[in-house]
Amino acid sequence: MSTLRLTFLGTGGGTPSISRGLPSIAINYSGELILFDCGESTQRQMMKAGVGFKSKFTIFLTHLHGDHVMGLPGLLYTLSMLDRREPIKIYGPKGVEDFIEMFQKTRYGKISFEVEVERVREGLVHQSRGYEIMAIRSNHTIESYCYMFREKNRVGKMKVEFLESIGLPRGPLWGKLQRGETVEWQGMIVRPEEAVGPPRAGRKIVYTGDTAPDPRIAEFAKDADVLIHDSTFDSTYEKEAAEQGHSTSIQAAEIARTSRVKRLYLFHISPRYENNSEKLLREAVKIFPETYLAEDFLTYEVPYRD
Repeated sequence: MSTLRLTFLGTGGGTPSISRGLPSIAINYSGELILFDCGESTQRQMMKAGVGFKSKFTIFLTHLHGDHVMGLPGLLYTLSMLDRREPIKIYGPKGVEDFIEMFQKTRYGKISFEVEVERVREGLVHQSRGYEIMAIRSNHTIESYCYMFREKNRVGKMKVEFLESIGLPRGPLWGKLQRGETVEWQGMIVRPEEAVGPPRAGRKIVYTGDTAPDPRIAEFAKDADVLIHDSTFDSTYEKEAAEQGHSTSIQAAEIARTSRVKRLYLFHISPRYENNSEKLLREAVKIFPETYLAEDFLTYEVPYRD
């Protein structure tokens, strides 16, 4: 069983504030580290949060506005100072290659490991043994992507009562049945469909990055365990949000309700709410009760689905 831990490293937008760093979210899963966006001082936030600099480390950038990417040079140089040797793969929109090449060409430091860069397009972006990352375009002022972490389906539960009734002992034979293999026991043929229940759905986390409300994102996030949605403004700034390609907390809650997600986190909070961010939460919970205000260093372990 793999713990799926979500850690908010920076939850503000535009400029940092006393209580909020700039956008960055970490997912720890089965010994891997997955990072979405990399605002200024992300490496310091990672250290303080204790997410670890894992050997398997992949970074996904939603778009190239400075508050989402300016922490990347510092993070890579810090890892180099720590004598990292394992490669890091970075995904992002058009221009990400130029951005990374630009700071690698400077003489401010040398990166001691390989940096692999790949441009993102809609669809399947990346996959590992236990999960895959999907992307769709978000509704922002420049090319920008919304990402989904989707755990692959898990093996069904063992039908313990049946297996015990035929006397099949726990151990290697149970393992074979879980892997879909037929086994023989005391002259009896036992098939996987007899001994193992249907596959169990994997967990799903959706991160919008910067976006105006978009029905495509609502469909993309359908039935997600967690939706992290742009909530830069309260409802009195709806016009400004639309002009800047952002959402209000009410609009984020409406997307969450339409998507039937289990939990919504309001994210990318404007510095104007430094002392009254609860206003955003009060508006949203009226529409979607399972709404939470993302805070720097807040963690959430996503539970398994039944």
